[in-house]
Amino acid sequence: MTTQCTRRDFLFAGAVSIGTIMVPRVGQAAAPAIEILERRIISWKPPLYHGWPTLARRKNGELLLVFSGGRERHVCPFGRVELMRSHDDGKSWGWPQVLLDGPIDDRDAGVVETAKGSILVTTFTSLAYEAELQKMEKRWLPPGKEKLEHDLLLLEWRAAHNRISAEQRQQELGTWMIRSTDGGVTWSARYPVPLNSPHGPTVLRDGRLIYAGKALWKDDRVGVCESKDDGVTWEWLATIPARPGDDPKQYHELHAVEASNGTLLAHIRNHNKPNERETLQSESLDGGRTWSVPHSIGVWGLPSHLLRLRDGRLLMSYGHRRPPIGNLARVSDDNGQTWCEPLTISDDAKSGDMGYPSTIECDDGTLVTVWYELLAGSPNSQLRQAKWRVV
Repeated sequence: MTTQCTRRDFLFAGAVSIGTIMVPRVGQAAAPAIEILERRIISWKPPLYHGWPTLARRKNGELLLVFSGGRERHVCPFGRVELMRSHDDGKSWGWPQVLLDGPIDDRDAGVVETAKGSILVTTFTSLAYEAELQKMEKRWLPPGKEKLEHDLLLLEWRAAHNRISAEQRQQELGTWMIRSTDGGVTWSARYPVPLNSPHGPTVLRDGRLIYAGKALWKDDRVGVCESKDDGVTWEWLATIPARPGDDPKQYHELHAVEASNGTLLAHIRNHNKPNERETLQSESLDGGRTWSVPHSIGVWGLPSHLLRLRDGRLLMSYGHRRPPIGNLARVSDDNGQTWCEPLTISDDAKSGDMGYPSTIECDDGTLVTVWYELLAGSPNSQLRQAKWRVV
């Protein structure tokens, strides 16, 4: 599946501390061949909806997988943050542990192990389900099985919704983090952080943590915050500038990585008309204090999860929601200046209710990617895993 294509060059200006920089455009290079070793569903309790997972690998080799579980559907009031562990590179997974289950919807979960060995898990809370509840309240059905099922579901939604008052529900909206210093045996209470993104913070080689994301429920700024105390406190570090003509509120779901040469890269889900539903890229050459104007890398699909491989190359994994619907990956061997043509991890999804892949590298060089997906014959979206390698 190796395909050759030419590289394209362009110039863009990025305001960084060392001045204006000129870099080659991110084009598409020849893709390496890959071998898919396995694809399988890893959810427990398949009737429930599982969504928006993040996979991380600890220094001791343990895999951590967090996600939004306990759900009825894509938008509902039942979402909670759950954690599964694997001690054999994803061959088997332990029973899910509920980490957070607040009175409104707990959504996208991210996870990272810090340089000191602490574990940080991120999430955000949402009231998007209220619009669905209003539709359910107004729906009329004739007597019969469908009406009985609808009425029972409506009772459940009302019961969940009315656990707290309307004023308390508004106070519950936020972007949150929990922290464990004992390998995930015990966890802190949740505490607010300045922003959110699906896959959480990134550890830098100097020990700092940076978190690229969006200030949900606040001013919707898109940028990066920083922690110098192992994730206990966070401060806003930089706002990522918008392209001329772009509405920065149409930037979503960022993730960042540190390249081998020290450059920081952030990938951005874009919903502005230019390059709509593509992944944009921004770079920082000064440790995250300033960032270049986001630019196209020619990748249709989103959101992106970034990983630096042991050999120094960068890997991006992302969802592709047009036929063939599935999950793709690309590799960069020049610190994110160019990305290879797409590598297919999966291409058999039933609908666009899928994606958010994240990837880890095992000691033997194989890769494990986990995403969520609505499969044919499945009542709800499930967690799905692929084990693969570059050959």
